[in-house]
Amino acid sequence: MKVETKGHTTSIKDTQGDLTVFVMKVTHEYKTFERNNIVIDLSKHNDLTVKQIKSFDSLSKIHKKAKKSFVIVASGIDFNEVPSKMTVVPTTLEAHDIIEMEEIERDLGF
Repeated sequence: MKVETKGHTTSIKDTQGDLTVFVMKVTHEYKTFERNNIVIDLSKHNDLTVKQIKSFDSLSKIHKKAKKSFVIVASGIDFNEVPSKMTVVPTTLEAHDIIEMEEIERDLGF
């Protein structure tokens, strides 16, 4: 697991390749990142399913309830099958763009 913090955003990248272990590590260490926006980078996984992405659903809900962004980077999935409450994008650039837009919305009171 590689963790990188820039400003108000923490990027967490899976370097092991075992998604189940990665989800447990992120959940276990969540308190460390809870004050920042979070980007979960799963771009290393080429055969992800929507079900696997949904394993981050509870963390996503908790984080968004705290008025922070939680974005997952994944490619090769059908984005139409991802629940609308979760934010999943194909690139890290798009993840950072989404976070910027959500920050502006929160600053404006939306």
